[in-house]
Amino acid sequence: MADRVILVCTILVAALYFYATTLIPSLEIGDPLGPKAFPRLIGVVLLIAAAMLALEMRRERGKTAAKGGAASFDPTVVKVLGVVVIWFGVYIALLERLGFILSTFVFLLPMMAWFNRGKWLANTLTAAAFSALTYWLFVALEVRLPRGILPF
Repeated sequence: MADRVILVCTILVAALYFYATTLIPSLEIGDPLGPKAFPRLIGVVLLIAAAMLALEMRRERGKTAAKGGAASFDPTVVKVLGVVVIWFGVYIALLERLGFILSTFVFLLPMMAWFNRGKWLANTLTAAAFSALTYWLFVALEVRLPRGILPF
């Protein structure tokens, strides 16, 4: 059940995202793709992820049918999904104040600690490296990200 909810939400977000990319104004000079290329790429990746999830759900349904059992509903999955959505909302709220690097690190570290328990060094290094490298990548692509309280 949770997979179906995630699948529908992913497709809805992708559809809304594609609609939002049509609202981005096109420039008459410069790159013909303009500022729409990267957002559309994200939309395509969302749709690919939804398709992969649908395939996985179909494969699991086939395995469950072969075993002769019915798929069971696990309420903890919905609770975890709710916590992730709420934590993502906190991340978005802190993004402008703390800046991209710090808020991304603060978002990722508890999430990684929850899903990858007991590996504090690996989780901390991964969260820090991901935050710093994605910031560097976006700055290299000349995308403005919130600096927040850090001096760079």
